[in-house]
Amino acid sequence: MRSFVHTASPSRVLFGAGTVRQVAAEADRLGASRVLLLSSPPLEKYAARLRDVLGGLLVAEFDGAAMHTPVEVTERALDVVRDHRVDCLVAIGGGSTTGLAKALAVRTDLPQVIVPTTYAGSEVTPVLGETEDGRKVTRSSPAILPETVVYDVDLTLGLPATMSITSGVNALAHAVEALYSPDADPVTDAMALEAVAAIARSLPAVHDDPSDAEARAELLKAAWLAGMCLGAVGMGLHHKLCHTLGGTFGLPHAETHTVVLPHAMAYNAPAAADAMERIARALGVPDAPTGVFDLVRRVGGPTSLRDLGMAEGDLDRAAELAASQPYPNPRELSRDGIADLLRDAWEGRRPTGAAPSVPDLSALTDEVVASFDGYADPRGRELLTDLVRTLHGYAIRNDLTPPEWQRAIGFLTEAGHITTGTRQEFILLSDTLGVSSVVDALANSRTPGTTSSAILGPFYVAGPPAAEHGSDIAGGLSGTPLWSDIRVTGPEGKPVAEAVVDVWQSNEDGFYDVQLPDLEGPVLRARFTTDADGRLTFWSILPSEYPIPDDGPVGRMLSAVGRHPYRAPHLHFLINAPGYQPLITQLFVRGGAYLDGAPGQRDAVFGVKDDLITDFTPRTGPTPDGRPVDGEWRLLDFTFRIARLAR
Repeated sequence: MRSFVHTASPSRVLFGAGTVRQVAAEADRLGASRVLLLSSPPLEKYAARLRDVLGGLLVAEFDGAAMHTPVEVTERALDVVRDHRVDCLVAIGGGSTTGLAKALAVRTDLPQVIVPTTYAGSEVTPVLGETEDGRKVTRSSPAILPETVVYDVDLTLGLPATMSITSGVNALAHAVEALYSPDADPVTDAMALEAVAAIARSLPAVHDDPSDAEARAELLKAAWLAGMCLGAVGMGLHHKLCHTLGGTFGLPHAETHTVVLPHAMAYNAPAAADAMERIARALGVPDAPTGVFDLVRRVGGPTSLRDLGMAEGDLDRAAELAASQPYPNPRELSRDGIADLLRDAWEGRRPTGAAPSVPDLSALTDEVVASFDGYADPRGRELLTDLVRTLHGYAIRNDLTPPEWQRAIGFLTEAGHITTGTRQEFILLSDTLGVSSVVDALANSRTPGTTSSAILGPFYVAGPPAAEHGSDIAGGLSGTPLWSDIRVTGPEGKPVAEAVVDVWQSNEDGFYDVQLPDLEGPVLRARFTTDADGRLTFWSILPSEYPIPDDGPVGRMLSAVGRHPYRAPHLHFLINAPGYQPLITQLFVRGGAYLDGAPGQRDAVFGVKDDLITDFTPRTGPTPDGRPVDGEWRLLDFTFRIARLAR
């Protein structure tokens, strides 16, 4: 069992486009009347926007924020705070201005409103790193955490691509270290993996088109998530090493993170195999350290400490400093090991990964993706792009061999050959892999308060015969008689008249009519129209469990993995009504087979939902319409709530 402690960040976060206009309101919300604006000279155009937004709340400015938060700079800013009786700090920029705001806050307890223009992520952490006498020291305190963070995607559109790349990899480092931190928990794991995947998607997009607002937004959200992770866990080798290189040797912050990250990951990989595997999957690569290195190289980021100005003669001293103080890290720290790490980073070597025989195929993937640029449908282009990246990543991660790929092609070819107008093997494949249920669940999640949807299945036939209320759709087939009394309402419970309801089910032996060539015409399927009360009634028979067709490639797949082909007993419904969203769903017989059990032993297509399990109540004696029935019959009484179409 995994034990953990999770503390949620109390910061208030505003995210969107144009949100910088809300900074004055946020300062006022914190009780501010005398604001100090923190920035640096390169941020003048952004500072000018905030001057206009803050108006009369602004009483002073300090534009001397510096990298690595030198204590002497903080002391100068403190003088401004005292001289102008400042009661709130507003900082705009990256890690330097955020660090200065934190340094002032921890000394004065002043509230902070941070407006990031990069992807640093430190704005949502209670961590402060300060440099004094050539040494960078970090500390953590609730007093350091900013009260409000205002993310404005528009402010990042002007961030140069080179700075965007290094800042984005800096955020990636936060997520990576969170995954193998001893303080990690399920919440930080989920945020970190989402951040890793989003950065892997958005960094190349920002590199290729710095004006891509959607990619910028995804990268900014990822940086926020990664920063939240950093704020919840302790830092390991990567961050400590970068603080040493920055604080003692004056290397640029984000660029240093970019160069060091893949090498710190390679150092820790033997002791953090599970984390590295999860990172690799999120990146879509076979090996995490080499995958990060290749990503940095793909987007034109720095890969060598030598190119950042690190002197070769300082490598040994840097290794000595980094190994001199113990701190939590997956792999035991050794001076020689860190020296080797730094040497590789100084040279700019590609790390030796867990899968060194796999070549870097990112250029091939990028070329295929670029071939979709002429697709006029943006959604179609997005889906194709992600499909190619996912398939390429799957092939690379699993080192797929030509015979294995040919076997997969043969499987799909056979599925195509066996498919007919009444036998849909591809739907069976989608169903048995759970993909149909995933797509269904995504759609159903957008209409809360209505009846759950369910998969269509392979046996629906368009245009079933129309039937009158109270008619028997069993066509004389044997089975326990079932009287269904169905109502259709809107989400608020108002009856929906003139709704067209298609119904279909299996017989008592578990076969649909399309599987029984001796039958003449459709049976156990019909189309009804609701009356003014939104009601319809009909007779059929109690559905039973049944096997999906297992004489094809999908059946052999189930057999190979030890799964059965059976579906839990159910009735299918397809409901259409003007002004309402169509509902495809199923009602499952409470107490029926395959509703529960171990994974792989329940419903073969993962289609059961708790609210769709209902009573098919046993009855004897008089029936609702006076039909004579000897022995037991069943009653299904159910109301469907359907969602209105979005306007």
